[in-house]
Amino acid sequence: MKKITVKDLTAQEKLRLICADGFWYTSDLGGKLPTVCVSDGPVGLRAERVNDKGEKYTVPAVSYPSVQMLANSWSTECARETDECLACDCAEQNVDILLAPGVNIKRHPLNGRNFEYFSEEPYLAGVLAKEYISGLQNNGVGACLKHFCCNNLEYNRFNQSSEVDERTLREIYYKPFEIACEAKPVSAMCSYNRINGTYASEYKKGFDVLRNEFGFTGAVYSDWDAVRDRAKAAKAGVDIEFPYNGGNYEKLVADYNAGKLTDEELDACAARVIELAYKCEEMRKNRKAGKTRADRLELSRKVAEESMVLLKNDGALPLKSGSAVAVCGCYAVPEPNMIAGGGSSHVEWIGNGFNLPELLAERLNKGVKYEKMFSYDGVVGHGAYGANPATGLLYAAESDSVIVCVGTGTPFEYESVDRKTMRLPEVQERAILDIAEINENVTVAVFAGAAIDMSAWIDKVRGVVFAGFCGENGGAALADILTGRVNPSGKLSETFPLSAEKVPAVTAHTDTRVTRYSEGLDVGYRYFDRHADGVLFPFGFGLSYSRFEYSDLRVAACADGAEIEYAIKNVSDTDGKEVSQVYVREVAPPVYRPYKELKAFDKRAVSAGKTQKVKLSLPLSAFSHWSEAQSAWVISDGLYEILVCSSSADIKLRTRIRINDGKIN
Repeated sequence: MKKITVKDLTAQEKLRLICADGFWYTSDLGGKLPTVCVSDGPVGLRAERVNDKGEKYTVPAVSYPSVQMLANSWSTECARETDECLACDCAEQNVDILLAPGVNIKRHPLNGRNFEYFSEEPYLAGVLAKEYISGLQNNGVGACLKHFCCNNLEYNRFNQSSEVDERTLREIYYKPFEIACEAKPVSAMCSYNRINGTYASEYKKGFDVLRNEFGFTGAVYSDWDAVRDRAKAAKAGVDIEFPYNGGNYEKLVADYNAGKLTDEELDACAARVIELAYKCEEMRKNRKAGKTRADRLELSRKVAEESMVLLKNDGALPLKSGSAVAVCGCYAVPEPNMIAGGGSSHVEWIGNGFNLPELLAERLNKGVKYEKMFSYDGVVGHGAYGANPATGLLYAAESDSVIVCVGTGTPFEYESVDRKTMRLPEVQERAILDIAEINENVTVAVFAGAAIDMSAWIDKVRGVVFAGFCGENGGAALADILTGRVNPSGKLSETFPLSAEKVPAVTAHTDTRVTRYSEGLDVGYRYFDRHADGVLFPFGFGLSYSRFEYSDLRVAACADGAEIEYAIKNVSDTDGKEVSQVYVREVAPPVYRPYKELKAFDKRAVSAGKTQKVKLSLPLSAFSHWSEAQSAWVISDGLYEILVCSSSADIKLRTRIRINDGKIN
């Protein structure tokens, strides 16, 4: 097929080209261009197909841990390898672009799609998204960076205006997009909401930043049905409207004929669609030999291991071989919707999930008793879904330890709707409390996609593992962690507040049309650094079966910033992995700044009794802030602290440097 350019097309063809063909495809203009197929799937491919009877169905696929869990791994390797596997899933179904990753900031703990996003921290979100994109595109499948921008709640997302000042946009909400663009994603997606009154599909100011400052060279397309006026969206920089909308197309043609869309503006959009089509065609040719389905399932288990977070352990874990263990709660033998969020990230599992009691029995060499006790937020006493709380209490009384499996899932966390509460359903809390009265060795495994209010029961149990939305192979990972075969190494990528009301975004002004981001820069740990009494578990927190000591912090100036070196020693008898975090603090800033901000991190294995040297770089930009007065990034002269931490609340090492005239002294 001879390659065409925008000059080879009529105006009518160009107008048709910038509107999709159906739900998942771009137009091929009657065979003139390669077609591009896009599909959902940040945590597993959600490819919709039609069978011989004309019925739609979703193709079964590997279910990986959620993006929120991927962030809890703090592992660039996990992010990259997950998407090498996702690229294979896409290739098998002839999908050219995966509609992921989403890098929206976790501003509000009740956002119904928090499980799809990386973090409250823009740097962490951006770095992991960059690796995610590279994993896909280096293996022949395009990525779609989304949702641009400030879609931080699902409430009235089609019309709600996110009211955000320019500095906060730059430092918090734009930043993960800026970092992710370093991986050259082939596409990006606008969000539904308005930004300071302008619909995201018409947000030219933002698209100009994306293209002219962040180096984005791909095509922008709308979230599905996010376009209100196709001509205005094209003028702003939305290249493709998804899905095809006949009414919008007819109005677009009329507006073009009326001079509301210039030929130059139309050509810019059409040229980027053409470039995308040929780019995807070229990537198809360069797809590498795929990983087997067994490889992908094994990778899913590995990522779950690295992502689960041990939040509390007063000697309850690891479980001892041969000990009598009871397991309670419906999440121990989950159906797919129990440990996943709903909406566009839904995945049809290829397998039947896991059975935690059986997995534990294999590892403990002893039978494990299991009672369902509840189902989601209720108790059904008969039939296939029957649950008997009394039997669960009896098993707890007869056992040395109890694992209570609780959580949320699709009925509580899904696209279009926000969570009503951070707390678990009453029947789940009641089960934890009643079991804890009978057995002193209770560990709670939490299967959820976001922070949970644990205030009703956290002091009554000895152990808590945040298992998250861990994918269909996550049960094996959890069983290995509970029994000590795997040393937990995940750390929280979001703050767990004591309750939702402790988060400033929850109490900020919101009405049916407007959400004010009145907390400004103080999102997540940036707020809680000055309000620590509202925190249950801090950002970056996670326990291990190992113990680590930090020492020997050294900082040296270099041409592009600073080189940092420090040592981590494993002072236990157990091999482990440690996530260390480097924050920067301006000591006496001339403008308001958060107390500290994450600027580097490292995850590495440290053998028992051994020491590892960590070397990281901080570019000069790590010390800057956005000046609204100058419309530029500025590095103030003065003193800065470099803080090496095991969590945002646990500073292990610190030192100071001075910056004058943009140079470190």
